[in-house]
Amino acid sequence: MKKITRLVSSTLLIAAAQQASAAELTIEIQNLTQGIYFTPLLVAAHTPDASLFELGEAASAEIEAMAEGGALDGLMTIGTSINADMVANSAGGLLVPSASTSTMLTNDSSNSVLSIVGMVLPSNDGFVGLGSWPIPSEVGTYTIYLNAYDAGTEANDELRTSMPVPPPLDPLLGNGGSGVTSTETNATVHIHRGNFGDSDMAAGSSDMVNSVHRWLNPVAKVVLTVN
Repeated sequence: MKKITRLVSSTLLIAAAQQASAAELTIEIQNLTQGIYFTPLLVAAHTPDASLFELGEAASAEIEAMAEGGALDGLMTIGTSINADMVANSAGGLLVPSASTSTMLTNDSSNSVLSIVGMVLPSNDGFVGLGSWPIPSEVGTYTIYLNAYDAGTEANDELRTSMPVPPPLDPLLGNGGSGVTSTETNATVHIHRGNFGDSDMAAGSSDMVNSVHRWLNPVAKVVLTVN
């Protein structure tokens, strides 16, 4: 009986190895906005039983750190624990408005879904996201449009003191706003309402400029090439 079990196990392992053919993926991400920046992006192919974020559910501590400060370390630790194929920061820093970045992944058939995340700036806890999108098995080119999401972890007061302000963004923001709001009713990951902004650079309710920092979804375009 033990001998038969070993033979069956060996057969299953051989079959699994034959099915786990590697696929070459090219992922191009374009920032579609007028005045919104993306912090370093994480691109991950992983198994469908895992996810980086879920709409309608509370954000994890790792998503909160990414959405409020652009940090990817926690999410990469999760990715490593689930044997994800990952590339971080392919743009080498901020992805500026209208710019594109391209990266490549080699993944096996078990990592059959694709996720992408990165903070949007300026925002309190907004992020561009693709969650567990099934990777096509057929060779070809596929286009996906991405929304900006609200992590639900921080009030969208739209004040520069509540968010990272990297040098390219600093002169574009106002100062001295009173705050758009101090509370939020939705504490789960949800579609971002966009920045309100105003036209007063020295006061008003927001430090964001409504003619620059407003956005409508989608905010990014992904072109995925399966080779």
